[in-house]
Amino acid sequence: MKLISFAIPCYNSQEYMNHCIDSLLVGKEEVEIIIINDGSKDDTLKIAKEYEQKHPHIIKVIDKENGGHGSGVNKGLEVASGLYYKVVDSDDWADEESVKKILNQIKKFQKQQTKVDLLIANYVYEKDNQKKTIRYRNLPENKLFTWQDIKPFKIGEYLLMHSVFYRTDFLRSTKIHLPEHTFYVDNIFVYLPLFEVKNMYYLNTDFYHYFIGREDQSVNEKIMIERIDQQIKVTQIMLHAKNPLDYQKENPKLMQYQLHYLAIMLSICTILLKVKNTVGSKKKIQNLWNELKEYDMRLYRRLRYHSLASLACLPRVLAVPGYHLAQKIYKFN
Repeated sequence: MKLISFAIPCYNSQEYMNHCIDSLLVGKEEVEIIIINDGSKDDTLKIAKEYEQKHPHIIKVIDKENGGHGSGVNKGLEVASGLYYKVVDSDDWADEESVKKILNQIKKFQKQQTKVDLLIANYVYEKDNQKKTIRYRNLPENKLFTWQDIKPFKIGEYLLMHSVFYRTDFLRSTKIHLPEHTFYVDNIFVYLPLFEVKNMYYLNTDFYHYFIGREDQSVNEKIMIERIDQQIKVTQIMLHAKNPLDYQKENPKLMQYQLHYLAIMLSICTILLKVKNTVGSKKKIQNLWNELKEYDMRLYRRLRYHSLASLACLPRVLAVPGYHLAQKIYKFN
């Protein structure tokens, strides 16, 4: 059995996908690399097929119509045969030594016959020769733990798609299905399964390298403002999926973490709409908060409080060196 299924959703990725794929091949026969061509119009599929021919026991190519990043993640999970499932974007890459460390740890889980729902590793932002590493000093290292064992997360040290390895059968059991033709669905991918996670393991290694700098990236300020409706859509899906307050008694630390996650999402929506600064955007802010108020007044009050606290901290939450949007936040405190 493969230890990890690496899913690489690709759309017009010919310029950078090689670096991503090559960094994962260090796992050799112990990994499965699923390249999902999402209706690319360049040579992405050709490059993927060349890799598949060269490494037929490691690489699997899926060619599909364009459905967006979430569609690629869904398809990868559908066909994955690995014990763990990990999404790696085609313009990012993995640290080769970290790949080996994580594989060795999974082999220890197997030897001990231990099922771990969530394996966590560090990630590194890369921009203009600058690096910022996100580590989780609040998590116990090199041991199995639960929500009760963690210390509060610091601002900017939230779990993102870059840092999580979900056990494949666990992830499937949550029945997660990401919306198609929608950006920012990585938040849903991380947020929803966390409600079901029973145990975790943190490996303090800098596995994922997240490249920032392409003009067409979804985290580019201009593009985020243009796609604000998709940011709102993802936030609404998260708000209506499960109510963190329902976990107050049985799992208060999980509740607290998820409240902070939702607050960050709401804060980002609010800031983007205020930066856009149109009559329509002001109405959307009101509608978003009014919808939450109608859905659950208790949740509205808690998130309103958490969101106000988050606004001043968003530059560190975004954690992107030179990210101009974060600098504008102080106008709206």
